[in-house]
Amino acid sequence: MRSVDRARILLAPVLLGLLALAAWQAAVVVLELRPFVVPSPTAIAGELVEHADLIATASLATARNAFVGLVVGVLVAVAGAALSSGARLIDEASAPLVTAAAVVPIVALAPVLYTMFGAGAQTARVIVAAIVAFVPVYVNTLRGLRTVAPVHRDLLHVYAATRRQAVVAVTLPGALPFFFTGLRVASSLAVISALVAEYFGGPVDGLGKAITSAVSSSSYALAWAYVVGSVLTGLVFYCATSALERGVLGRRP
Repeated sequence: MRSVDRARILLAPVLLGLLALAAWQAAVVVLELRPFVVPSPTAIAGELVEHADLIATASLATARNAFVGLVVGVLVAVAGAALSSGARLIDEASAPLVTAAAVVPIVALAPVLYTMFGAGAQTARVIVAAIVAFVPVYVNTLRGLRTVAPVHRDLLHVYAATRRQAVVAVTLPGALPFFFTGLRVASSLAVISALVAEYFGGPVDGLGKAITSAVSSSSYALAWAYVVGSVLTGLVFYCATSALERGVLGRRP
């Protein structure tokens, strides 16, 4: 039954996706939609095959910036959450900054960063990805560090556990699920933010620049093929963080 259930879980979204693609293809053919409105799935698939190397190169460029930004954002978020959970003054002082980082618009931030670090550097894209990834990891990790059941706290007090022992035995294991929740959200947001930042300047690489270039040359099916590349890149990030979560949480006693 377990293998049957797994097959059903895998086949259901695949069948739904195939039905959606068939309906899309039929709508384009029957309604005679022009490519600038929406190209057909077969046309997009043809561009994917023909320009697979270009799409892969652009995807790797975007993924590289998103990965570096994700790592930087996660490290800063974890460190900040640890400080905020241990000192109320730091938490109150940093709350406005975290709120500002959560609402900062990429369309306004990216051009400013390109002016600061130069249009030929990838620094602006990495910083944008790091800021966007920082917020969900910080918020979820901070909540996890503060989520300690009173019975666990009382039990450690009865056993005369030190603060370090309490953190290692209860606080950190309890915060891990919250951390990975924020990490899964941040992984997809890092890819999206790095891609959007490419629209506003910087080196001529990455999926964002490729999409704008294809649209400007009226290669609409190719532009959609690059969109598919961005979706696949985001899925790789999300699946990687989900696998990391299952690997870490599955090994906990």
